[in-house]
Amino acid sequence: MLGSADCFRGYDPLCIEFANLAFLGVAETPKLWLSNANAIAKITAFFSIWLAIWLPMAIPIASALKWHPPKPLLAEQKLYLLLPLYPIAPLLLWGVTQVEGSSWADYGLSVDWQFLQSLGIGLGLGVGSLAALFGLQFLCGWFAWQSNSQPPLQSILLPTLGLGLWISGTEEAIFRGFLLTQLQSEYSPAISAVVSGLIFALLHLIWTPKETFPQLPGLWLMGIVLAIARWVDGDLISLAWGLHAGWVWAIATLDTAKVLEYTPKAPRWLVGFNEKPLAGLMAISLLAVFALGGLFKINLTHGF
Repeated sequence: MLGSADCFRGYDPLCIEFANLAFLGVAETPKLWLSNANAIAKITAFFSIWLAIWLPMAIPIASALKWHPPKPLLAEQKLYLLLPLYPIAPLLLWGVTQVEGSSWADYGLSVDWQFLQSLGIGLGLGVGSLAALFGLQFLCGWFAWQSNSQPPLQSILLPTLGLGLWISGTEEAIFRGFLLTQLQSEYSPAISAVVSGLIFALLHLIWTPKETFPQLPGLWLMGIVLAIARWVDGDLISLAWGLHAGWVWAIATLDTAKVLEYTPKAPRWLVGFNEKPLAGLMAISLLAVFALGGLFKINLTHGF
């Protein structure tokens, strides 16, 4: 009988066969685990791995920015921390498709004319709805328009559009793509939308807890609306991506150019505390209209 050293030199065919089986076992372990694990375990593993990869990069960046929780995080600092965080997500999602034997389409992603068309429609709806919201507030005399914005409004439209598409596209792939799909594999659509929306809202607390806390109801409802948008769009995330990008684009542009200045008579409970629309009743009502409209569309199309 040959020793272990001889075995690794390949002298024993049985050893070679055993080594091959061992290698295949290690390679197949993630697939076996994912096929047997429940949705909550898969979701926990996904976000844990995402965090574990990001933290070694985020800690030096935060140190260089002289930021640490619970110190308020500035918008520029947040962007620097997002730069390594968000590119990891698509790679992880690709890894999930390889391990599970699934495809991008299973998570609502496609590259065709229908997808791009829905993305454009969503973008228009997102920008248009906020334009209507702010237009109504302007007519009520709740804010004044600053014409001499710095930087000029036209100079930041394209950069903020790119930022909006990138941020919202990543978040939709994760929250309405991976997360919602996993939840729907074991739970009803309603429960899946509510839970995915709650996780989406709570994770925003990581960045600016005090500022985000009043926005939690709005963020939660926003997550539900975007889940409904996926169902409306035939299980694609393109409409949700467009809506999300439109909202991010409009808010980021207005915040950067500083063209809006709320007047003292603006009721904060309506327009949003700390000048955050999602912390106000008007934006929440707008989201409720989107939710009801989406559900009506689904009922009209599918009859349930």
